[in-house]
Amino acid sequence: MAPSSQFQFPRPGPVMKWTLISLFAIWLIYALGLNWFGMPAQWFEIFTAQPADILHGELWRLFTASLLQEPRHTVSPIIFALLGIYFLGCSLEESWGGKRFLYFMVLSGALSYLVQAIFAVVIPGAISARLTTAPYFGTMPVVSAIAVAWALSFRGQTVRLFFALPVSSTLLLWFVIGATVLGAIADEQSYAGRIALFSGLGWGYLLGGSQPSPLRKLYLQLRLKQLEREVSREKNYRKKKLKKSGLQVVSGGKDDDSKPGKTLN
Repeated sequence: MAPSSQFQFPRPGPVMKWTLISLFAIWLIYALGLNWFGMPAQWFEIFTAQPADILHGELWRLFTASLLQEPRHTVSPIIFALLGIYFLGCSLEESWGGKRFLYFMVLSGALSYLVQAIFAVVIPGAISARLTTAPYFGTMPVVSAIAVAWALSFRGQTVRLFFALPVSSTLLLWFVIGATVLGAIADEQSYAGRIALFSGLGWGYLLGGSQPSPLRKLYLQLRLKQLEREVSREKNYRKKKLKKSGLQVVSGGKDDDSKPGKTLN
């Protein structure tokens, strides 16, 4: 993503290319299969994020749900997913490297659907049924996470929203948050589920809000404190062991009375 206001198409890296190709290929296979060749719906549903199935051990659903888009009667989900990832993700891959960018996409999607699955089980049934309607699938939680990470990683830069409108990183951040909130207020249908969308915003900050990420910083701080405690315990252990042995540490050097010119009595 160019920092200037002049529009140009971003150059995708290897991870971005394979991500876009994979998402479109999976959508095309299911669109052709379900709409034209009589593919059983179960072949699609087995990869969606069903809360009960996830909590019973079918953890692959957390990772596969983000790869699916609605294949029937609409093309807008796959188009928005591809455009959102492409226009904002290319800069992140270039800045972070392909490995971190790939981990970021996989984790932000899987953790968003995990939060939603837990929410659907813990929250009372009436509220849960209104906020979460299984099955869940779609890449939009990942797109939300990428948008937040881009806005926080490229402060002061602009992006061409909808190919034309230049939007600053701060305005983009508020736009994504506001659109998610307004969608919930309007009771807008979401294949991914409202909780997953809000969770995607949070994981975008925790996993990609800075360099290193806030979650990585927290881990490093906790790890440092743990190492400091281990060093302190080791010092105390050595002191106690030395005290039990009866040995004493004698300071080296000479005192003032032993300096040249002093008379010893």
